[in-house]
Amino acid sequence: MELEFLDVTTPSDVAVSAARTCYFPNGLVTPEKSTDWARKKPLLASIFKAGHHTTLQHTHITMMISGMSRHLIWRLLHSHSYYNSEQISQRYAKMKIENFFYPPKADKAVWEEFYAQSFNDYEAMIDILNDDISAALPKFKKGQEAKVAQEMSRYLLPVGMSAYLYHTVNIITLLRYIAVAPSMPEAKEEAMEFARLIEKRLLEIDDSLQPLIEHAKNSHSQFPEFDVDALKSRINADDNVKVYDVTGDASFDDSHNYADVLRSSQMMFDSGILGGFSTYIEMSFSADAQNQRHRRSPGVRPALEKNFKERYYTPPLIANNPEAKALYDKAHQRMYAFFKEQSEILGFGEAIYALLNSQKIDLIERNDFTSFHHKAQMRLCYNAQQEIFDIVYKQVSQLHEMNIVGSEKFLPPCTIRQAQGVHPICPEGDKYCGVKVWKLDFQDYKRLI
Repeated sequence: MELEFLDVTTPSDVAVSAARTCYFPNGLVTPEKSTDWARKKPLLASIFKAGHHTTLQHTHITMMISGMSRHLIWRLLHSHSYYNSEQISQRYAKMKIENFFYPPKADKAVWEEFYAQSFNDYEAMIDILNDDISAALPKFKKGQEAKVAQEMSRYLLPVGMSAYLYHTVNIITLLRYIAVAPSMPEAKEEAMEFARLIEKRLLEIDDSLQPLIEHAKNSHSQFPEFDVDALKSRINADDNVKVYDVTGDASFDDSHNYADVLRSSQMMFDSGILGGFSTYIEMSFSADAQNQRHRRSPGVRPALEKNFKERYYTPPLIANNPEAKALYDKAHQRMYAFFKEQSEILGFGEAIYALLNSQKIDLIERNDFTSFHHKAQMRLCYNAQQEIFDIVYKQVSQLHEMNIVGSEKFLPPCTIRQAQGVHPICPEGDKYCGVKVWKLDFQDYKRLI
């Protein structure tokens, strides 16, 4: 056996060489052998038009993106399964006033004033919450009050706040970004700017991709419609979390495949993938920005305008502090007034940047049991974002109530590792939450912060 790591090279050369390796009995064809091959462009066009797109998935592009709104990241970059991202965290990093995206046709001075007030509210909330957080933190976490305060206060930041990130996708995904940009129900102008930048950068490295880019630009994609109210009526969704359409069970064997941080259960599937469930979820933008990173838990995220309501999430820590709650509610009243005004001027889809991270959206998610086992570990950890923790806790609780076989195995990582004899029991190192969760019964889980 031989193994060679291929240097990143011209995407079309890789695609055509992969196709030649597949279709012709002459052994491996290296990329440089296709650069000047006479039949390169006809073969590239042929495999693309026929839908044989796996050859275009060998080359991945790692982009460094800055200045993109968090709304477009949510709506486009992280709404599918075929990517990897590392972006600046609003939980762990202090945000800066200069990092905002402005709608292209907006009055910048008006939006600057709105963004400035929102940022002032964010900073004021951090100060207000400091004492409450200090009282709740374990002794060994003293000094980390600001980090937790940032996590709670970020709900007051608009989704127009921009981010910088590493984002890695293959060539087909880049072409799909170009194809779907015109169909975005919100942030369409920004999406089109992103598509133009992708086209420019792709052609700089490989002009043989021009016909494929033109196809993407002319593909007339349509954003799917979804009747959320009809679904909620059908499943009797009377809470923010409703599990339904359960199939099979979660009776897979206990295994180290679930306990080790590599979680090889994601590579060696067991019977858990044969069953699963759907969930209607009402959650904030902020929570779903984390939630959608579970790429094997795909979700339908309908266009926002049809089902828009003035509804927002309030963290318990803020709800229990009168000064914080007053600031929080006032900020939302001002935001909704500004959003309504700007919607009349710019249209709903461009005024979207004014909505705060706390704004609730509707999500319909589908999980197989093996994938959900991974998600439950990540989100039942006491270090997980509190809103997602509460949602996943409700999902597991409802599966318990339905007597789904194996649902008792949906537990945080420390509890699973303790049962398997894996040490250290907590994999978080110095980020240990301070609670011996593995000694608690599921019904006794309680988050303070």
